[in-house]
Amino acid sequence: MIKGKNKKVLLLEIVRFGVVGLLATLIHYGVYWLLQRWINLNIAYAVGHGLSFMANFFLTAYFTFNTNPSLKRGFGFGGSHIVNLILQMGLLNWFIFLGISRTLAPIPVYMITIPVNFLLVRFVFKYKSHHHEESNNTNSMLQ
Repeated sequence: MIKGKNKKVLLLEIVRFGVVGLLATLIHYGVYWLLQRWINLNIAYAVGHGLSFMANFFLTAYFTFNTNPSLKRGFGFGGSHIVNLILQMGLLNWFIFLGISRTLAPIPVYMITIPVNFLLVRFVFKYKSHHHEESNNTNSMLQ
């Protein structure tokens, strides 16, 4: 069970994760909405996704988890989003197969995948840096 200070840190990370996710969604939609007037819809959507993804990565590093972005974390972040997309697609099709309408099926998908994505992204940004700090502390204590 999480207690005291760690519970507060986790709760703040969850709130900041939500804020960053909302901002990334707004960036994605905003870029798409602006560009779709002048260029192909798929290209506009892809550009919006790419800019949103980059903003999401840096905001997640600096704001959500108070860490520095790195190439290793970038790959982990990208990997977590690929896993999340595959999970979303599988669940979406499963819920539709179970008889939930296409318009409502994303709701339970998000209820499952957003917490999973938080845990995956948190692992990328916190576990490896925490593990690295512990090994550095052990090494400095041995010297």
